[in-house]
Formats: sequence, structure tokens, C-alpha cells
Amino acid sequence: MTRLSIVVPVYNSAATLSELHARITQALEGLQYELLFVNDGSADASWVGIEELAAADSRGRGLNLARNYGQHNALLAGIRAAKNDTVVTLDDDLQNPPEEIPRLLAKLDEGFDVVYGSVAEPRYGLWRGIGTRLTKLALRIAIGSDIADKVSAFRVFRTHLRESFAAYAGPYVSIDVLLSWGTTRYADIPVAHAARAEGRSSYSFGRLATHALNVLTGFSTRPLRAASLVGIAFTVFGFGIFVYAVVRWAVGGAVPGFPFLASIISIFAGVQLLTLGVIGEYLARMHLRIMDRPPYAVLEETGER
Repeated sequence: MTRLSIVVPVYNSAATLSELHARITQALEGLQYELLFVNDGSADASWVGIEELAAADSRGRGLNLARNYGQHNALLAGIRAAKNDTVVTLDDDLQNPPEEIPRLLAKLDEGFDVVYGSVAEPRYGLWRGIGTRLTKLALRIAIGSDIADKVSAFRVFRTHLRESFAAYAGPYVSIDVLLSWGTTRYADIPVAHAARAEGRSSYSFGRLATHALNVLTGFSTRPLRAASLVGIAFTVFGFGIFVYAVVRWAVGGAVPGFPFLASIISIFAGVQLLTLGVIGEYLARMHLRIMDRPPYAVLEETGER
């Protein structure tokens, strides 16, 4: 029988933990599993709620991170602490229905290593939707697979995949990219996407755009290659302008003066600054890796080890 580790990153969700626990318990009746809540620096009573659930249910465990590190970092902490052979991840806000977990597991048994519960009808606002598309575009570039369009926080995968990123220690984490280091056997099934039960999502457009940038520059060299291609293109363009100016001078014509020169300088200065910015992003990430800044730190644990 498959043994499950249900990993739930928790952030300011004290109001939904009891219902989430009850629905998971009902949905997985008859299955063997552990329920691992990872408190990601919540400002409310989430950790108290996790302690109470762990005390009431022997299958419950909790990790309390030292501060807020972000959803993917919290997931990494939970995945590394998982004890069973299959991991299930889902959000703490009841938007991912626990009742769909058996369907994901059935698809996994067809020979896949990762199965996503893709959102059939997203309940996002305009800017959240745009940010989500940016993130998935970045994932497509980093992963190199069409599965990036189906990625969601609701996923099941085989625990042995974590061996492919056991040594990863960077501060920027993308669970979906890390999973791609260990397999290409993906699948997805459409699942319901409920309205958020309490509060508002912390994923604003700005945060999603930042995450997309981190995925691009943290797990792909495409931006550097793009910067090189832009540099080559504008070198050719500059050479063409030079030839144009020489030919005009040779036939006795006049090349427009200051406006022409100013526009050319502006174009090339912009390209240089863009290229330097891309290189700077990579240097910043190298600097953080040299500093050995950890992706998370566990302050305390609760529940059976």
C-alpha cells in the first residue's frame, strides 16, 4: 500500500487549518499517511494551531521555520522531512480540494513520477493572472517542457526524486524546476479550484514577476544567451550605420549631425545597460551562493518524528 506524506506550507492560515485537516482525514480514509504542516513565519496563531493538530492526531507533524522564507522554500523543508514514498503538496487556503488526491494518486500509478492537479477554471484577478502566465513562461524556459503550462501547487510525486536535488542549497527555490532535475515523466489532470476561504493571497503581480525573474536567472542561462544575441545584433547594426556614414561621405553627402549621433548613442547605451543588468543578476546569485545563505532554517518541530 502506498504511504503518503502530505506537505502543506502554512502562512497566516490559523482560521482554515482545522477544516483542512478534517477534509484531508475524510478524503484519505483507509490510506496510510503523515500530515506535515510547515509554518512559514506566520504572524497569526498558525503555529499554535499546528501544535494542537499534531497533539490530537498522531499522523500530524509540524515544522516551524525561523522566519518567512516563501512558499517554495517551505515546501523544500517539508519535502526533505517527508518519511514516506509519495509526497502530496497542496495549499493551506482550501483552494486545492483534498478530495481530488485519490485521482492524482491513480494517475501517478500509471507510470508517472509527477502528477499536477491543473486548474480547470482559475479564480484569479487580472493582474494575478498575468503574473501567473509570466511565471509559467519562465518555468517553460527553465524546465524545457510543455508541462510548465499545467504546473500548480497541487501535485503528487515520488519521494525518491528529492535525491536529484539533495545537495541544493541556494536561497531561491522553485520546486517544479528541482523536480525536473530527476524526471521527465509528467502528467496532469484537471481539478476544481475553489474560492479562497479566508483572507487574500500574498502572491501579488510584483511577487509573481519577481519569482519569474528568479526562475529565469536562477535556473536558466537563456537570459545570458539573449543578451549575447542582442549584443551581436546591435554590433551588426552599428557596423551598418558606419558603412552608411562612410558611403554618404564618399559621395559627397552629409549625414545628419547631433540628432543622428544622439539617437545612436542612446540605443547602444541602452543595450549596454540591459546587458550589464542581466550579468548583474547572475553575479548577485553567485554572491548569495558563496555566502551559503540557506533556503530555510527550522526553529522547532512538533509531532512524532
